Parts: sequence; C-alpha cells; structure tokens
Amino acid sequence: MRIHHLNCISTCPIGGALMDGRTLGLRGRLTCHCLLLETESGLVLVDTGLGLLDVSMARKRLSRFFLFLVRPEFRAEMTAHRQIQRLGLRPEDVRHIVLTHLDFDHAGGLDDFPGAAVHLLADERDAAVARRTLLDRMRYRPAQWSTQPSWIAYPSGGERWFGFEGAQPVVGLKEEVLFVPLIGHTLGHAGVAVRSDGGWLLLAGDAYFYHREMDPARPTCTPGLRFYQFMMEKDRGARRANQRRLRALRQERSQEVRLVCSHDVVEFERITGRSHAVPAGARGRDAPELPLWTPVSAAGARWPRTAGQGGS
Repeated sequence: MRIHHLNCISTCPIGGALMDGRTLGLRGRLTCHCLLLETESGLVLVDTGLGLLDVSMARKRLSRFFLFLVRPEFRAEMTAHRQIQRLGLRPEDVRHIVLTHLDFDHAGGLDDFPGAAVHLLADERDAAVARRTLLDRMRYRPAQWSTQPSWIAYPSGGERWFGFEGAQPVVGLKEEVLFVPLIGHTLGHAGVAVRSDGGWLLLAGDAYFYHREMDPARPTCTPGLRFYQFMMEKDRGARRANQRRLRALRQERSQEVRLVCSHDVVEFERITGRSHAVPAGARGRDAPELPLWTPVSAAGARWPRTAGQGGS
C-alpha cells in the first residue's frame, strides 16, 4: 500500500498564535490532513476535507458562523479531487471514503466522488442526520451529502486494538483499514488506522488538535484550540480519556504506530517534508519552495519514512 498525505484546504481561525502557537496577526493556520491510499481495492480516501463545490459555493453550503470563525483558504488546487489528479491518478478510481466524522471541513469533498462507498460509524450518521442543536446544524451540512445513499454505517462493537476498544475493519479493504472509536469531539468520532509494510498509521481526526497535546510528560494546548475543543465537544470525559490513551500509545508503541491528527501544521509537515501550503504532486513552477514550520531534519528524526508510507 502507498499512502499519500493531503492537506485538503487550510483554515485560518481567528486567534493567530493563540490558535496555532506561531502565527503573528489575527488569523492562525490549521490543516485538514487527509489520506489517499493506493490499495489493491482501488483508491481510498480517509476524510475528504473541503471540496470543489465548497470552493465555488461556500455561502450556500457552509454556515456563516464557521465561515467567519475559521475562514477556509478556498484554493481549488488543494481539494482532494485536484490533488489526486496532480498525483497522476484518476478521481473516479476512488472506491472508498472512510470518515473520521461528518463535520463540514472533513466531509465537504464527498460530492466530488459520487462513485465511492462512504464508510462511517452509525452513531456519527445518526447524530449528523438528527442535527438536534444549533451547533449541530452549523457543523453538519446536508448540502454536502449528495452521496448519502451510498453511506455504509458501522454499529458499535469490534475488537481491541492497542488498548482501544471497538476497532473494526472497513468492509472491502482486507483489514488494512480500521475504525478506532475516539468518541468525544462528536458522538460518532473515530480514528482511522491504516496498516502497511512499515506498521500502522493512525489518523486521529479531531481527537486532539495540537501536537504538544501528545507530549506524555507535559501535555499542553494553545488557549484558542483548548477553547475550540471545549466549544465543539459532545462528551468531555470521553474526549479527555481518549487523549490520555493516545498519549500512552505514542509513548509506549511509537515503533509500531505513528499518530497524527487532522489540523496540526507541524505534524503534517513533519510527516510529509513539504509545506502544508503546497499540494501533493506539485512540481516545477507549481511547487514553490515555501518554508516549513518544522525543519526537515527534525522531521527525519521523529517521523522516519518507510517503504510505502511517504513521498506525497
């Protein structure tokens, strides 16, 4: 299996360094870290980020509140659809999409892949469809769900995976891709674990937002992201418990499992070795040498690439 890392449209939340720990000025920068897998079963996306229709019709598809709060950087070349094309692959060959959850910034690209089966936890589907609260109605956007008839929902249950209960394989992917429930941010939130020759990669979605939250000795988060997680959470106790388990996983099993979240620029650049602002597959004039937030040497020390796991 080959794994490509895609940043499918950055967001620029109000707060600057209070959000991302670095940016001077009013607006910070967060990624939307998605995975593209080349498998024997075809192409697989783990989350889609924002999509082409979000770029062209943002005000019709997204809530005014979140458009103001996080101000996505709408660049069509950063959508999953366009990055797949840059990699020399065909978007119509995406057979499966595996979602950590249905928030607007993770599921906006579903419409770009009408032929793909969409996999998610049943609790997430139910909460999104119900849209019981004002926040739910702003975060879950039915305008992005033209593929809803192709959704495959997974009920609770499963096996134990590195200390996490309820893990279950995604249908059709030969137990190479697993759901790992990480409830808290939403009621059906999951990490997605991907196995290749170099071990496991766990995309933890929004189970945490800032790389230093995973420091086993002194976990910390920026004030802005701490508040954002508080504002968005559905189960605080579960969210914090899962963060503790993720810290333990990183400390105790780092040789077997690599861990990344969806929105941290530092983690994205460490694992890819390229700027978060450059699309996968960009070359020549389309690949400007933008500075990294984290030196490549540090990336090599903490995030070694192994066969089948890097390069994009």
